[in-house]
Amino acid sequence: MIQWKEEIMIERNIEKVWSLFSDQHIKKIMPKVEGHTLIEKRENETGAKHRQTYREGKRLETYIVETLAYEDSEVKKHKQIHFVLGKAFEITLAFTLIKIDDSLTRFIYEGENKGVNFVGRAMLKLGGDKNNLKVVEEFLQKVREEAFKL
Repeated sequence: MIQWKEEIMIERNIEKVWSLFSDQHIKKIMPKVEGHTLIEKRENETGAKHRQTYREGKRLETYIVETLAYEDSEVKKHKQIHFVLGKAFEITLAFTLIKIDDSLTRFIYEGENKGVNFVGRAMLKLGGDKNNLKVVEEFLQKVREEAFKL
């Protein structure tokens, strides 16, 4: 199992940064996601489910993403999601935004990736912590970069 919790400061209003996590903008911060369709409840509530399609090279994976937690207050935004990728990985991700002031937001990105079978566990061990940290850092920077475009 791999776990992480990293954070950065983004010099943008919390509402602008939060909009990147909406269905409308999700592909901006997750460019490998090719399809993202709401299939149950509303996007801004716990229990919402989306059918998501993700491209890794030539391979397409489709899976169901469930929203485990959703909070949208003036000073804190939080969304936690869960999905199983390729019948090998059980992934839980959390995105938390904290308003520092009108133009500064703390973004906390945390998650865990568990191998659900022998293949998944072996692939996680082979991937290593350094590679995972690189992916996490790239995501943080992508969110920052896209926030500046809004």
